[in-house]
Amino acid sequence: MTADRRPLALMLAAHAVSVAGNALTVIAVPWFVLQTTGSAARAGLVAFCATLPVVVSAVAAGPVIDRLGRRRASVVSDAVCAAAVGAVPLLHHTGALRFWHLCVLMALSGLFHAPGETARGVLLPDLAERAGTTLPRAASLHDGATRGARMLGAAAGGVLIALLGAETALLLDAATFAVSALLVAAGLRALPAAAPRRAAPSGPPHSRQAYLAELREGCSYVLRTPLVLGITLMVMVTNGLDQAWNAVLLPAHAQQGPGGARELGLLVSLMGGGALAGALLYGAFGHRLPRRPVFAVCFLLAGLPRFATAAFTDGFAALAVVMALSGLAAGALNPILSTVLFETVPGALRSRVLGVTTAGVLAVTPLGGAAAGLAVEGVGLAPALLAAGGLYLVATLSPLVLPVWRTMDRPAGAETEAQARAGDAGKGVSAPGAAGAAPR
Repeated sequence: MTADRRPLALMLAAHAVSVAGNALTVIAVPWFVLQTTGSAARAGLVAFCATLPVVVSAVAAGPVIDRLGRRRASVVSDAVCAAAVGAVPLLHHTGALRFWHLCVLMALSGLFHAPGETARGVLLPDLAERAGTTLPRAASLHDGATRGARMLGAAAGGVLIALLGAETALLLDAATFAVSALLVAAGLRALPAAAPRRAAPSGPPHSRQAYLAELREGCSYVLRTPLVLGITLMVMVTNGLDQAWNAVLLPAHAQQGPGGARELGLLVSLMGGGALAGALLYGAFGHRLPRRPVFAVCFLLAGLPRFATAAFTDGFAALAVVMALSGLAAGALNPILSTVLFETVPGALRSRVLGVTTAGVLAVTPLGGAAAGLAVEGVGLAPALLAAGGLYLVATLSPLVLPVWRTMDRPAGAETEAQARAGDAGKGVSAPGAAGAAPR
């Protein structure tokens, strides 16, 4: 079959546009709350409202995505998010925006954004095969697009907030959702893997019983596959701590300096730029390296150093260097995890299993921002940073000490007995040849 790179390129472009816009929101919303209320606890509450629905929708969305089709689910998700995010600056412009409006609109955006991310992400193995490239390289391109877009979006966000206000950044974010929807609608129209998938023939395809059976199948696979469960639990902890960092701790640290929003945007961009370089380097050379040692060392470098540096220094320069280096280490993490998950999870189960893992890794994320806000107001910024950094260190030691992580280095394409059984079971639920996941 002749290689066709267009669908992969369009999916990556849609993903990059969406992530760039989301980076604006990550900076604009906490900054807007801190400026208008002066309360770190309220900034944490908005982060809680934005992330809790992501967990709920992620765990429930797998069977829905299969039935709607990956393309249609992505387009609908982006359209709803565009409306929800766009309503914030419109209400602000009319003077009608209240704090509870912001919480509700961010919750609505969170509810729909995970299914859209998952719907696009599960297509990656099929798009890589269609493009004639390897899965590790496609995963690195996907993560590189994420990191690069986040870097550019954060830098643009800092400048936009400083010059035009946070509401302008949110308006631009709404536009990025709309552009992403158009790219997916146009670019994945004829892709078989993006079409709706039929449920099991044992019951009505849209019955509650069939839906719950598919949902249980995804949960059961995660619980009985030690490596997938270990990945989910570890990343659940680090994602919660990253949310504390992004939503409260880093904005509060930047607010103490003279650069304000500009410094905040630049720090996020430096980490994003480092991560982009790390992802591209891993894409070029990663297949030659053992996964577990690289993963463990990179996760250690990506976590504690930035928390400790922010706790012990007030200036910009030291933290900027550490953020760039931490980003470089972080760039290898998602390509490794994506490759391992796509190799491990049978194609017929990916929407369901990766919906469950997405919900799992985000399970404590809503608490991260809220807890950080309360900690800053209760004990101060530096102790909160050190406590979060210490927890990060404990979590990232697990690949070095727990035996289950050794299976990361199994040969590509090798199937465990459990996977083979799950693959056979999955064939009774959906057609073979589905694909994998990732949030906005």
